[in-house]
Amino acid sequence: MDYKKLAELLFPEIAAAPEDYEAKYPARDLPEGAKVTRLGPSPTGFIHLGNLYGAFVDERLAHQSGGIFYLRIEDTDDKRYVEGAVDIIINSLRFFGINFDEGATMDGDIGQYGNYTQSQRGEIYQCYAKKLVEEGKAYPCFLTEDEIAEIRAGQEADKVNPGIYCEYARCRDLTLEEIEANINAGKPYVIRLKSDGKPVPAGEEAKKIQVEDAIRGMLEMPENYQDVVILKTTGIPTYHFAHVVDDHLMRTTHVVRGAEWLPSLPIHVELFEKLGWEQPIYCHTAQLMKLDEEGNKRKLSKRKDPELSLDYYRNQGYHPAAVREYLLTILNSNFEEWRMVNPDAPIDEFEFTTDKMSNSGALFDLNKLNDISKDVLLKIPASELYDFLKSWAEEFKPEILHIFEDRDYLERILDLGRNDNKPRKDLVYAQQIIEFISYFFDDMLKIEDEMPAEVPAEDVKAILDAYLATYDHSDDQSMWFDKIRTIATEMGYAAKPKDFKRHPEEYKGHVGHVSTVIRIALMGRAQSPDVWEIQQILGEERTRSRIANY
Repeated sequence: MDYKKLAELLFPEIAAAPEDYEAKYPARDLPEGAKVTRLGPSPTGFIHLGNLYGAFVDERLAHQSGGIFYLRIEDTDDKRYVEGAVDIIINSLRFFGINFDEGATMDGDIGQYGNYTQSQRGEIYQCYAKKLVEEGKAYPCFLTEDEIAEIRAGQEADKVNPGIYCEYARCRDLTLEEIEANINAGKPYVIRLKSDGKPVPAGEEAKKIQVEDAIRGMLEMPENYQDVVILKTTGIPTYHFAHVVDDHLMRTTHVVRGAEWLPSLPIHVELFEKLGWEQPIYCHTAQLMKLDEEGNKRKLSKRKDPELSLDYYRNQGYHPAAVREYLLTILNSNFEEWRMVNPDAPIDEFEFTTDKMSNSGALFDLNKLNDISKDVLLKIPASELYDFLKSWAEEFKPEILHIFEDRDYLERILDLGRNDNKPRKDLVYAQQIIEFISYFFDDMLKIEDEMPAEVPAEDVKAILDAYLATYDHSDDQSMWFDKIRTIATEMGYAAKPKDFKRHPEEYKGHVGHVSTVIRIALMGRAQSPDVWEIQQILGEERTRSRIANY
């Protein structure tokens, strides 16, 4: 077989040689040890927690080492392409503090190693496919879908592994004349890798390859023997081929991707070897898992779990700092210990390493995210929280924008109880925060709880009337509560809860029940931060109005 003649027959339009692209995309001029990482999402319009999880690893590895982190759009599967998806990817990741040094942007490419969109790199892939054909390492395959289905049916009947390989690769040994005749007849074809691997009979040991994984250590797995498709009939590359070519030319040093790609690793190793390139260091992250109702681990599901989508966190209004903090707790096993020693240190001071990553399922726990969010928001000044909430409301809840008209009022609300010796941790995410503070705004006030059972209906009005009659907005907290205690005792309620507990038959209830009446009249809730502090924020006029109009 004259492979050079075959290559010219298959790729007559490809004039560039591999050396041309090697010169165009030279080795990067970076400090020793600097890592080059990439995120390569498909533009499907759905960006999920796994993308953010991997992007965080990419970003930390690159930026901690003085390297480069870039965005590559892997859109070779045109059936999955969604208009506007690239903007969604960039905006979503930027919201969570993931910023790229180069790559695709909403305004075009930035960087010297583009184009960063795979659908725009067709000639490059065809050049390297032509190289493989020239060297007898790839070939055209004219098998139809029906013929492939027939082969697979026979393989199933013979109980052998499915696929196109060895004797099942019927086009492997076609002559140049046969290939030319098929092309002249208009038969569509794909380009397949001519694998050197061999399947082994049942019971025999397969030939193994070894690959060092930065997370999982040394991996040993059977070599590839499948003649996988590298170019489709349209000339568009498969993921297998495109990412190998791109990672080499863009000089990627570390490839971070999910564990679902582990079965494909032997294919990628063989492609790197056949192209004569050094492969990058692979980092196969653990799958994101959650506990089901029975306490069993299962993979996060796009269909079952809304929290898989990054839109969920944006819609709910999680602060990006909280999400980043939480992700580090499941990415590196020593992060929480570091945070305890360095409670106020910026998160970027933590030294992220792949050897502290789990290689089994990473357990995602929304409750733990909420707990971490409480701690993170406690450290964010009220002025910054105001800006974050306003930005969120403009996008997701414009009907409440009126609450931002008095900045000082809202900042005082957000600071409520946060500067005490034992600060309150009431704030979790925007949607919850707005609901939590809604009673400060008259148009959002709702009576959510019933009056205490210990207080008869006729006492409610009497308590509120007495409260109004004695109310002085200038009273300090001690004087204010002494007046409530006086109202309670004069109406037959115990001055202390322990007195009521000790002698319930002597009292209607206790002072806590009386103060709850006041609390519900003011806030509509039986539970809230300190009532005196709330009244100081509400102001005298609004406080008196609410008590009087209950």
